Amino acid sequence: MVGPTLEQQGGMATIEQLIMRQPYEDVDIQHLASHDEGTVVHRLLVFSSALFRFILLLVAQRVDIVHFHVSERGSVARKSLLVCLARLFRKPVVMHTHGCEFHVFYERLPSFLQHIVVRIFQSCAYVITLSQSWKQYYETQLSLPPEHVIVLHNPVELPEQLPERKGNSTVRFAFLGRVGQRKGAFDLIKAYAQLSPEHKQCSELTLAGDGVVEQAHEMVKELDLEDQVSVLGWINPEERNQLLQSVDVFVLPSYNEGLPVAMLEAMAWGLPVITTPVGGIPEVVTHAKDGILVQPGNLEQLTGSLERLIEDEELRLKMGNNARSRVTPLSLDTYYVALAGLYWSAGGHKVISKQMVDGSRPTRPIVDSHSKANL
Repeated sequence: MVGPTLEQQGGMATIEQLIMRQPYEDVDIQHLASHDEGTVVHRLLVFSSALFRFILLLVAQRVDIVHFHVSERGSVARKSLLVCLARLFRKPVVMHTHGCEFHVFYERLPSFLQHIVVRIFQSCAYVITLSQSWKQYYETQLSLPPEHVIVLHNPVELPEQLPERKGNSTVRFAFLGRVGQRKGAFDLIKAYAQLSPEHKQCSELTLAGDGVVEQAHEMVKELDLEDQVSVLGWINPEERNQLLQSVDVFVLPSYNEGLPVAMLEAMAWGLPVITTPVGGIPEVVTHAKDGILVQPGNLEQLTGSLERLIEDEELRLKMGNNARSRVTPLSLDTYYVALAGLYWSAGGHKVISKQMVDGSRPTRPIVDSHSKANL
């Protein structure tokens, strides 16, 4: 499996970490870090090391399938080179797309580079997308066969016990994600500033994530929100879970998305969400049922949604329960079954069934081979 370093911040690395924990003894996954944050020299060294190790694995015939995680821009360039090497050694490729701005990147490419990108994707055994909308995009724009484009929603870990949120005198909102305009962090701060003094007095907002954190701090200060709004910067997984346990509503007013892991985690913690109908979000969040959908950049709608959930505890709790129920099918067990079945199919093994005859879900995919798959 090839993607960013497992220690990198963001949803792609989180999904890689979860995949590395897959439980099947006959699927052996090795991870190669092809990218890390840092200086240009550091990034070149990381990719060069991954390239060298990748070639060694291919030459030694220690790879059956290659699973790439790709977003856009430099990620596509790096993975394109590695895909060519994998195909040179006749190894099937699974391309796992995460980039919420791939369409912007692709449309700005010269036509000859677009042709190369299309050929790279068409050479893959499967292309994984995070939503039906992205599946349709790749099928249409890159002329991919529908049977080779697979929708696999991001998985989520389900906490065993949820906190009691009834009777809270202060309604706490949380934002988790890269702090900046694309995720709507600045819109959220501005929308919160438009709340009445009474609503501000009985609510709090916490933003956590990397990005332009100092700019967010400055905005909070300029809008005189320092008593109600906290900007934490990046937090680790344990701190993230503690935050999601302690708040009442999750807010992510993004301008574009794949399928945000942070939102799924919030829903797993029983939180109603205020978010936007972009990317794969509308396939998970139903307006007025498990969350509220607002248009990207519409501060009036965003402020109104904050007010509505401050005032209506019953609605908050009902939406939170619905949100938890909605993401329950996206459990890790279900994800591992689907992913392992995809690996076996890409490797040329016939997947007999993904469900038992009686309709129950198996604990692993059923295949017609007992060999081991190396990734």
